[in-house]
Amino acid sequence: MSEMLRLDGVEKGYNRGKPSEVIVLRGASLTVARGEVVALVAPSGAGKSTLLHIAGLLDVPDSGTVQLDGREMGGLSDRARTEARRDEVGFIYQFHHLLPEFTALENVVIPQLANGVARAEAEARGMELLGKVGVGARAGHRPEALSGGEQQRVAFCRALANRPKLLLADEPTGNLDPGTSDQVFGVLMELVRSTGLSALIATHNLELAARMDRVVRLTAGRVE
Repeated sequence: MSEMLRLDGVEKGYNRGKPSEVIVLRGASLTVARGEVVALVAPSGAGKSTLLHIAGLLDVPDSGTVQLDGREMGGLSDRARTEARRDEVGFIYQFHHLLPEFTALENVVIPQLANGVARAEAEARGMELLGKVGVGARAGHRPEALSGGEQQRVAFCRALANRPKLLLADEPTGNLDPGTSDQVFGVLMELVRSTGLSALIATHNLELAARMDRVVRLTAGRVE
């Protein structure tokens, strides 16, 4: 299988050259093949979020390379990086970060409108996704009227609204109770499989990690 994501020798630190310098990533390398779902396992504070932000073009490494769908990202302008992130990457976080003043459907529609999709098409796509994750009947409700599990399912739909090639998820069920977490994770996996996405999912839950295609671990700033 060809690679959707490739990180080679990625280094990242903060407060470089200062007494408070912190090195987070030390030559981290990682690949995710097309259609592959990879679990990234590490304890809190190990640098999972930093690695995901670099993989998703939200941050740049101090050194090393990032390739997305075979294209080197390092030499791109800020605008080109923004376009690549918008068009090719979907993000899911531990907290849903839904816009509270908008309905579930509107939260899924808005990213599509920003990407130039016509409203009717965006709403049809939104309803299709919400239906797939079992919250179609809740499309007209605002986040405050949804359960935690329902809110996170809407966040899944929002991440996939613009048909990305790569999904990056940072502890996507970490804010849910164990029962809801297991159920919602199952929904996420069904959604990923049905769309043929590549995915890199950070988690500290080894049971969830075992349900993915491959498990890698972030240890002392390196991926093993």
